[in-house]
Amino acid sequence: MPRRRNSYFSYLDQESLSRISGEPLLSKFSMEGSVSGHHRSPHKGASVEFSEYREYTPGEDPKRMDWKVFGRSDRYYLKEFEAETNLRCHLAIDCSASMSFGEPVNKLEYAKKLTATLAYIYLGQGDAVGLHTIQNKNQKVIPTKRNPAQVQEILEVLGPLKAKGKTNLIQSLHEIAESSKMRGLIVVISDFFEEMDPIKHAITHLRDRKHDVVLFQLLDKQEIEFSFERPTRFIDLEGEGSIITEPTLIRDEYLKRMEEHSMAINEHCLECEASFNRVSTVQSISETLNSFSSHRREITS
Repeated sequence: MPRRRNSYFSYLDQESLSRISGEPLLSKFSMEGSVSGHHRSPHKGASVEFSEYREYTPGEDPKRMDWKVFGRSDRYYLKEFEAETNLRCHLAIDCSASMSFGEPVNKLEYAKKLTATLAYIYLGQGDAVGLHTIQNKNQKVIPTKRNPAQVQEILEVLGPLKAKGKTNLIQSLHEIAESSKMRGLIVVISDFFEEMDPIKHAITHLRDRKHDVVLFQLLDKQEIEFSFERPTRFIDLEGEGSIITEPTLIRDEYLKRMEEHSMAINEHCLECEASFNRVSTVQSISETLNSFSSHRREITS
């Protein structure tokens, strides 16, 4: 048993941790946390980040009075600063059967590594992290905690996960939106093989709850390029049968629809201020997280 536990630490991508650990991954929205941290809070507090002036009310601390403004206007004003807090990061990983596709590493194994590494990074910067496994049955939820031991608990759940059953993505995202009472960061890792309208409604629901929403769409190289040459049997991994066809006859239409699907998710994310990341599983975890980290710095600077 101890050896099995230790093997799960291989899901932590060491190259990513060495590159990113010095740079905090910030939320682009104000967060509601319980302790001080790196992220903007919707509340006012002590910070070096000036927010606004506010008229003085008798009984308040005069130390924050701006006497220069008083000298110019003969009125009492206080300086307000943006408080900084930690965030609650909810990592949601799709475990449906379609995530078993891919080689040499299937999409679920890639998702496990991405999830584990993100958990380690956010915990390392003082944020609370939780896990949601998106499964047709026996879904697991680890509540958000700041305890460093949370990494071990998350790895213990991720390690044995298998990709099986039909997708339960949409219902799970609505449940996360309803159950996460305080605004936080919701990271969803999936291939998003769902109808477009339900995906849009789920993203909108999360954003309506004031969450910072980040989507990682994981796709295998074959799903992106469709480079099959010979007549091939294509099997629906989630149980809707199979077809035998000549790939060259359907390649153009397949690629068009796949691109349209990803673009539609991205466009909706732009409309509602969510973040969309399309990822090929042939690229390293380090490349994926470096791109994500760079984008986070751009939108929060």
